[in-house]
Amino acid sequence: MELKNKRISEEEFLKMREEVLSSWTTGKDIDIDEAIEYLKKLPDHKNFAKKLYKAKDLDRVLIQPRAGVALVDQHIKLLKYLEKIGRADFLPTTVDSYTRQNRYEEAEIGIRESIRTGKSMLNGFPVVNHGVNSCRRVAESINVPLQARHGTPDARLLTEIIHAAGWTSNEGGGISYNIPYAKNVPLETTIKNWQYCDRLVGYYEERGISLNREPFGPLTGTLVPPCISNTVAIIETLLAAEQGVKNITVGYGQLGNIVQDVAAIRALREQAEYYLNAYGYEDVYVSTVFHQWMGGFPKDETEAFGLISMGATTAALAGATKMITKTTHESIGIPTMQANAKGLKASKEVVMLLRGQKYATGIKIRKEIEQIKTEVDQILDKVLEVGHGDLAVGTVEAFKAGIIDIPFAPSQFNAGKILTARDKSGAVRILEFGNIPFTQEVKDFHYNMLKKRAEKENREVDFNMTIDDVYSISDKKNIIDLENEWWKNENN
Repeated sequence: MELKNKRISEEEFLKMREEVLSSWTTGKDIDIDEAIEYLKKLPDHKNFAKKLYKAKDLDRVLIQPRAGVALVDQHIKLLKYLEKIGRADFLPTTVDSYTRQNRYEEAEIGIRESIRTGKSMLNGFPVVNHGVNSCRRVAESINVPLQARHGTPDARLLTEIIHAAGWTSNEGGGISYNIPYAKNVPLETTIKNWQYCDRLVGYYEERGISLNREPFGPLTGTLVPPCISNTVAIIETLLAAEQGVKNITVGYGQLGNIVQDVAAIRALREQAEYYLNAYGYEDVYVSTVFHQWMGGFPKDETEAFGLISMGATTAALAGATKMITKTTHESIGIPTMQANAKGLKASKEVVMLLRGQKYATGIKIRKEIEQIKTEVDQILDKVLEVGHGDLAVGTVEAFKAGIIDIPFAPSQFNAGKILTARDKSGAVRILEFGNIPFTQEVKDFHYNMLKKRAEKENREVDFNMTIDDVYSISDKKNIIDLENEWWKNENN
């Protein structure tokens, strides 16, 4: 199939389904007509899309953790605990690494070893191996909507299974589940794979079933400037809308400067809606998700709680529809369900205390919003130019040319020339632009913001800033050293 941003015809889609469903044994259990009838009977409070509608209308920030273990009964136990004790508004199923790479034979071994040892030997829930019936058991055991979260370049069979099982949201996209996760998978391949996933959602939508789609916003989670993450989110939103998706949650990962983070979420929502309307997708509902800090976490539990609470504060002040929470065990490994619930409860308490409060759109916020929008527009204009008007083709060509460049991504199809660092207020700016097509005015803005920090810290504007900033949250030694040096200079 030639890559282009055009809705897959129903005839072509149904032919593709035959191949997808035959790729593993559990595919044969999917009956899409039965699934449609099942989903029609699902109560509204268990439908992700409908609950997001209500949250936005009520001006609430809903919370969701990450969680997943290998075996069905243990996974159900985990989710029920997070629902009851953690008071989660949405629940996830984080999928294991073998399934993310379509290595189902190895996932099967992991299931057997988990049964033998009595503990999860996989770092998530192997959706494809468990199949529709077991996944439906999971969904029916809880009383809130369920979403699949994974990182899968080819999630076609996974998507078929989760939606047939009654899971009403799926995270990911052709860019966001490739470039930050994979090394050797061509972008053209993953865009096609995710066009299929989105066409499946559109197929359900045409039959009266509202499902939610959520591009993965934080990407590498390491000093990603808002213009890059927002551009990717908007591209994946437009690609999904072309395939018939009607309910989309655009995401953003916390960077740490509240003004920039609030501005980024607001700019993302406004520009996503603008571009959808500009391209004729006027009936698509847009909500937002704010990811708490995705970088390295402090080892100290109280410091970690401070970081979690700051993320919750920012999400509330930004007016995000949903927030993905973190735990105090992030620096150690996979959290216990108790630690996961504590992160949820702390986050929920913060957003409850801040209910009805928003960060006022003053001069600083407005300037930051306009700066982000200007940068996104300049990138998207070039993407469409190199794609000769086709967004899918333009995206592939843009990555080849470095027009879109994601910091610290492992993919060989990412240019990897961009470098970022924080300015003196902690906002993330661009140090090295690579081939990102900004005007000189935009480049000067970033340089001048970094120069102010360099002057304050008596240092050069260079790569050492980036090194310091990568570890600035998890290891505060650099910050403490800089503060001590600053005080010394002030007192001399």
